[in-house]
Amino acid sequence: MVSSDSGSSGSAPDSDIEAVSPAFEVRDEESDSEQGSAFPWLIRVVSGMIALLSIAVLLIWIWASMNGITLGGPPPTLTGWEESYRELTGLDEVTGLDGSGVLVCIVDSGIELGHPDLDHLILAGWLDVINNRTEPYDDEGHGTAMAGIIVARDGLRGNAQGVDLLVAKAIDEMGAGTDSSIAEAVDWCVEEQADIISLSLGGEQGFSFAGFSSDELEDSVQDALDEGVFVIAAAGNDGQDDDGDVSSPGSLEDVICVGGVTRQGNLWSGSSEGDNNGRLWPNPMLPRSDPDQKPELIAPAAEVPVLIAGGSGDGAWWGSASGTSAATAWVSGALALLLEEHPELQREGSEGGLSAIERVKELISENSQVDQGQTEHDDHFGYGILRIDLLLGSLSDSSSDDEESENSAISKLGHGTSNELQVERRKTPMVPPLISTKAAESSSSTERTNSIQRLKEATSR
Repeated sequence: MVSSDSGSSGSAPDSDIEAVSPAFEVRDEESDSEQGSAFPWLIRVVSGMIALLSIAVLLIWIWASMNGITLGGPPPTLTGWEESYRELTGLDEVTGLDGSGVLVCIVDSGIELGHPDLDHLILAGWLDVINNRTEPYDDEGHGTAMAGIIVARDGLRGNAQGVDLLVAKAIDEMGAGTDSSIAEAVDWCVEEQADIISLSLGGEQGFSFAGFSSDELEDSVQDALDEGVFVIAAAGNDGQDDDGDVSSPGSLEDVICVGGVTRQGNLWSGSSEGDNNGRLWPNPMLPRSDPDQKPELIAPAAEVPVLIAGGSGDGAWWGSASGTSAATAWVSGALALLLEEHPELQREGSEGGLSAIERVKELISENSQVDQGQTEHDDHFGYGILRIDLLLGSLSDSSSDDEESENSAISKLGHGTSNELQVERRKTPMVPPLISTKAAESSSSTERTNSIQRLKEATSR
């Protein structure tokens, strides 16, 4: 608050004061007497008005609480960040799609349905691997944050609000899980006929060779892929102290592995690097080839607006999270729009199955927004930034006129895409920052004090 000091420039000259008449002085004394007698009355009136206003506010609060209404909403800063990311990923160009008819399964720490942005939601299914509770809950907060990116309504806007949502709790209140608990949750998602499994988590890769795997979770994920279920998983948040490859199960060939980008279209510094050159140790791996190089793409990961579960943090309903967990949920929701538009690619669709997953991954490699000067897959930037509008347009074009598409295609990343799309892909993102993201971009992850801002360590070894 800026205050101004009163100066003497507005005072009357001394000569004017001296010229004041006795009659004026008498009237001034009478006025002072009247003001003195009115002052207590004025205090009582103001006090009464304050009391009435306080009672009114209390009654409104009680009424809102009884009717499940939350007064206020997310601050404009958060909604502005959300809009920036919608513009960056092409989501603001998509109309008429909300993910209806697509079944998405989130494996995380649970969900708090009492959140004001989730009070419309009726779950298609719930599983609690940790405590075997029958009613949905979230004692950690990460699951609610990830679910909100997909299905939030009223305050923040999920990018696929119409999906049918399955939630499996396989992460405990400390933000940890085991291979077996998460594998059980993945198996349940498959049994419940999920089209998409969203895994905003990651851990160390298991040992695999010649079809043999020592990792229970990776086996379950591979089974899901073989059934035609799209699996989206986080690349990891060890970018500044990178261990050389993305996290598991995002490391599996047909999983869509997601790194992170900022609102300005720059790589989020915490995003994990992919190892695509092959290795002998510790886990033998042949060199990865297109369109399966890791990560496949990058998506919103720096200060992403999210829902806060009640009882988490400082009690606020809305906040932000930084990490590839958020990027994973963002891609899961975007992919639901694609499967709504093209139900033939769903696991039970006419063209569903592992071949559908491979086709979509091919489209991702062709239609993500590349970085300036990028001509091939980048171990950090992937095939580029998620652009759901380009994905939808490309798939529609190829479905309606494959021959024309082939004739107009040019070579790019070893695949074909039109000149028009290439120009669009090469545009430098021009999303203006609403506030600095320097703090978010200077660290790879946040400690347990703010658990929703860090990647889940899914495996305990």
